[in-house]
Amino acid sequence: MIGVIGGTGLGEALFGSAEGKDHDVDTPFGRPSTPIRVVPWHGVEVALLARHGNGHVFNPAQVPYRANIYALKSLGVTHVIASGAVGSLREEIRPRDLVLVDQIIDKTTRRTPTFFDEGLAVHVEFAEPFCPCMRDLLCAAADKIAATVHRKGTYVCMEGPAFSSIAESRLHREWGGDVIGMTAMPEAKLAREAELSYGLVALATDFDCWKPHEPGRNRQELLTEIIGNLKDATANAVDLIRVAVELFAAMPPAPCPVHSGLDLAIWTDRAKITATIARRYGVLLERYLQAGAPA
Repeated sequence: MIGVIGGTGLGEALFGSAEGKDHDVDTPFGRPSTPIRVVPWHGVEVALLARHGNGHVFNPAQVPYRANIYALKSLGVTHVIASGAVGSLREEIRPRDLVLVDQIIDKTTRRTPTFFDEGLAVHVEFAEPFCPCMRDLLCAAADKIAATVHRKGTYVCMEGPAFSSIAESRLHREWGGDVIGMTAMPEAKLAREAELSYGLVALATDFDCWKPHEPGRNRQELLTEIIGNLKDATANAVDLIRVAVELFAAMPPAPCPVHSGLDLAIWTDRAKITATIARRYGVLLERYLQAGAPA
């Protein structure tokens, strides 16, 4: 099953045309942002989740990331396409473009970055934060749409909810950042711990504040332009995701290393993992705590 996590605008675009069954999932980490709607789409089941909740009620630091990823995992999701609005840190990444990011710099400070915060030590590999298998699928889909899609990019994930200062924006450019947003972390890291193949489509809505605005434009005009850019970028992302799902349905990807990402990541002696801890982590660990499971 493939999951689609929508950011600003994209969630509404997808949910508005999709009919399916809503699943009100409870998890050891609370409830997800919304009930998860599972719909048949191009021959596969797709689980749709609005990251910020119905009506955009969660700011980026308040999103229940752990509950969201756990809920998708518990419903049988194996692959995830996420999306989110970003500001551009590069002249060549223009508003309305899409970026299939491949690296990330995490500047968040107030979010729990792991499922495994009690009773055991788990250290996943994260050198490639976005699953190469899912990125290959998204790149193949990008070849079939008219929008400008950048195949690589480094995402700077800031805490927010305020935007960057000019000095910070310039620093992010010096670090090698290409886009900046507020939602990719800890979402990508939790997806890795949940052994989900996770790819991210970043929707450029404007240039970050390193680039001066045109003289004489007021804030309302700039906001109107950004909203228009988001609308167009969302339409581009919908096209990309629809094609990606079609490709997925036609030829589901082979299992990739991400799907066994905990094989060597659990450092705690299995004998020390209590039944209470096993119940807490549920579907995340169940195959590793069965007799004969990988050490």
